[in-house]
This record gives sequence, C-alpha cells and structure tokens, in this order.
Amino acid sequence: MNGGWRVIGLHHVAIAHDDDPTCENALSSLIGLPSHAEEGPGFLERMYELGPTSVQTLEATGDGVVRRFLDTRGPGLHHIAFEVDAIDPALADLDERGVRLIDREARPGGMGTRIAFLHPATFGGVLVELVEKRRGPSTTVEVEEA
Repeated sequence: MNGGWRVIGLHHVAIAHDDDPTCENALSSLIGLPSHAEEGPGFLERMYELGPTSVQTLEATGDGVVRRFLDTRGPGLHHIAFEVDAIDPALADLDERGVRLIDREARPGGMGTRIAFLHPATFGGVLVELVEKRRGPSTTVEVEEA
C-alpha cells in the first residue's frame, strides 16, 4: 500500500481521434459490444467495456484538450488510466514523492467517477489518469431468522 491508497488495476486505455467513423466502427466490430457515450467539454467520450478494463475513445467535437492534443500529436493513444481505491490520498502521496501532477485535486469524470491526471513528463511521455469509481451504498442485506 502506498500512503493509504492502492492501484486496483488498469481502468482504461484512451484513443483520441477526429470525427472518424472508421475508428468507432473498427472498435465496435473488434469488441462486439456497444459503447456508452457521454459528452465532455469539446469532446465525445465513448467507453467500450471489457470486464474490469475498457477502451475509451475521445472524439474532438470542438475546442478543448482533445482538439489541442490532436493538433499537436495527431490521432492515437491519448492516455492510460489506473483505477485507485482512494484518489485524494493517492494525489497527496504522489505529489510528496515528486510525481508531477496536472490535477492537484480530483474532479468529476465520466460515468460517475472522480479523476485526476498526472503529467506525461513523469511517465515517459504518456499521460496517466487516476480513476476512482463512485462507491454506492452497501449491498449487504440482513436476513431475519424465523
């Protein structure tokens, strides 16, 4: 455990592209499952769930971070995301260890998550995202004995 938090696993890999139906059609054909879509500021996010890990596409629909990424680097791998069990302690611990943070505090992400990005300079040029899934109420049910 790292300072009161841990990585649970790989959450998703994200691919950035312009309005390119080829990318979406190919992923849909490859994965064989529908995607869940959500609009963000200047982009459309689609998640193709593959069990605990997903493939995410980010389609630039206007100005914003995805458009800037595409203008600088072109289409392709945008980031990798790791699910953590506690994002606030993770950010504090990583900052203390000298990891460059883009987000010093978690913010709302897609599909009801909390997210934060870590600077690609720390990870060999790869943008890294931390994802904390929203935890629902306990599903434990107490049964009375007869």
